[in-house]
Amino acid sequence: MSPGERPGPDDVSAVTASRPLGRDVIAVLLAVAAHPSIWWAGLAAVGRMARTGWWRRRPFLPLPGGPYWAFRLVTAFGGTGTETALTGPDVVAYLQWCRRTHPRRG
Repeated sequence: MSPGERPGPDDVSAVTASRPLGRDVIAVLLAVAAHPSIWWAGLAAVGRMARTGWWRRRPFLPLPGGPYWAFRLVTAFGGTGTETALTGPDVVAYLQWCRRTHPRRG
């Protein structure tokens, strides 16, 4: 895929197949656990990204669907989304941005 070209369905399925979600889940959990100030933003992000009806399908965890996660990686890192590992600082920066731009209501 060349720069500026949009990923197609084949590109997204390639990311899903070549990048296990478990590796990214561990990076996210470790990053968020070390920063209590972003715990609520992390929970809100999980709620937004979780598959619809996640409680009805194994694993019974609020994880994003494979194609959606692949899309998020491609839009965050460019290319196919597999070249760059998701890091703790990336997660923390994203959740701090979420906290700043989506203040709590009430």
